[in-house]
Amino acid sequence: MMAMSDGNIVGVLARVYVDNLESALPLYEQLTRDTSPHLFDYGSVRLAKIGVFLLVEGADAEVRSHAATVNVKDIHLVVDAVIAAGGELLEGPAAGPNGARLIARHPDGNIVEYIEVAEQR
Repeated sequence: MMAMSDGNIVGVLARVYVDNLESALPLYEQLTRDTSPHLFDYGSVRLAKIGVFLLVEGADAEVRSHAATVNVKDIHLVVDAVIAAGGELLEGPAAGPNGARLIARHPDGNIVEYIEVAEQR
């Protein structure tokens, strides 16, 4: 995961939509030199966090509309910033499999998932 400066953002994951996690993982394991991906399910999708990538299997059009996954220290700072900028909260904040989670539409129309992380994985 790309490390950010002293701000609220801890890192950004590149979202990669795949047909099958098992067949996709070997390439990303080789690219990241990480052979221990974090595998988990959320709703109807299966996911694998591996290095700076978030592989997503089973994504529908709504999930595919998310531009990025951004890990933050404080989800409430994101809520305040999005609302102040004229954006919209689409989901959350609410508990998720890896920490508090929020989906927001920025004023420019981009949809971004934010996850509050206690520590970098």
